Amino acid sequence: MPRKIIKKLLPDESILRNHKHLSWLGSHLHDPSLWHLTRKSVARAFLVGVFCAFLPVPMQMIIAAVLALFARSNIPISVGLVWITNPLTITPIFYFTYVVGTYLLNTPTLDIELKFTYEALYHDLSAIWWPLLAGSLFCGVIFSVIAYFTASSFWIWHVRRSWSKRSKD
Repeated sequence: MPRKIIKKLLPDESILRNHKHLSWLGSHLHDPSLWHLTRKSVARAFLVGVFCAFLPVPMQMIIAAVLALFARSNIPISVGLVWITNPLTITPIFYFTYVVGTYLLNTPTLDIELKFTYEALYHDLSAIWWPLLAGSLFCGVIFSVIAYFTASSFWIWHVRRSWSKRSKD
């Protein structure tokens, strides 16, 4: 079952419940559905985690943890999936979402040479912010819904396969 594989990869829930940076969430972290590995909680975690991965804001992991509370999804998976946008993938992903945003807003793409000075970053970000945000939200919704149904379908397929193996034995 996928539960066994996932459980090996996840940290212990008692460590996460008692983590000093998560203490502000209080008793909300004691809801068992936030830690159990069920088809619904894992599929919701994919929905939350993939959506938050596409948000072009800092502290995506905190946003994913809070959204996981409201969605009652598995918190470790929700937070872990945010790392889809990591230092290696963040540039192509956000460039793609920027291009999608310019298409959605019917605006031209700008050729911007990135310079790491405060004035240049402020000017460049103010020029691309709306297309980047629109494209990121659009892609976040689309890819998170795809991830939700993929995770749910994979779970069902895996359970059916294991049941059929049992019945043959």
